[in-house]
Amino acid sequence: MTTAGSGIKRVLLFGANGQLGWELQRHRPEAVELCALSRTQADIAIQEQVEQAAENFQPDLIINAAAYTAVDLAESESETAYAINRDGAVHCAEAARKHSVRLIHISTDFVFDGSQATPYQPDSIRHPLGVYGASKAAGEIEIVRILGSNALILRTAWVYSTHGKNFVKTMLRLMSERDSLGVVGDQIGSPTWAAGLAAAIWRACAQPEFNGIQHWTDAGVASWYDFAVAIQEEALALGLLQRSIPIGMIPASAYPTPARRPACAVLDKSISYAALGAAPHWRQALRQMLTDNDSD
Repeated sequence: MTTAGSGIKRVLLFGANGQLGWELQRHRPEAVELCALSRTQADIAIQEQVEQAAENFQPDLIINAAAYTAVDLAESESETAYAINRDGAVHCAEAARKHSVRLIHISTDFVFDGSQATPYQPDSIRHPLGVYGASKAAGEIEIVRILGSNALILRTAWVYSTHGKNFVKTMLRLMSERDSLGVVGDQIGSPTWAAGLAAAIWRACAQPEFNGIQHWTDAGVASWYDFAVAIQEEALALGLLQRSIPIGMIPASAYPTPARRPACAVLDKSISYAALGAAPHWRQALRQMLTDNDSD
């Protein structure tokens, strides 16, 4: 079991029903009392609900794992995206400041445009391509303005879990239903198992000096095509799929979406790996997720 340490006993979590929120609850350290709230229990877009939650629970630390993550839908629902990703971040930061506690906030690789040939550093210039990334970038800026060095903003990417909707579960379903698949091969990133991310966050809770903007994904890089091929290979080896189907590589231009996506938004994790311990390679983490029987 992960240990929180550093006197952290009471943690308030927003976004309990998301992939990461679910894993944070599964991996909660025994010594921590966790108040995990879903959007129906506390909508971070509504300041009074965030304030009331913090007032009622009196946490030692706040984790904001709530976000509007519908990348394409955000293009037509920008007000909602900003209400959650920017204003919600403000409300969490203000609650943390009022109660003199640290905030751990989860952000995304979508704050970058993906045009850089080398991994993005935590202090790389933000340049989001769409509403989702812009709204998350705005949330980061507001948290730094409000809390300064008393917040950890942890960017991650390509998150998946046995819980909720994600690429891995979609691929497994399509591979069992279809005779072939075409998957984008010219977008590069780092798949991240939410369980490993959750464990890293709990380790970060024990290090109050580990703040600022940081990065965390599983190790290694892949295209969506690489990821899909690995999902099929691992699922076949584990008996989760009964047959192999052809998987073709297609360009992103052949699969148009309302929102533009970063072509290569690999994050440099060297600082967080040094502080929290290195993550496994994404393929190893994928294998672990596929053998995880605790699913929704």
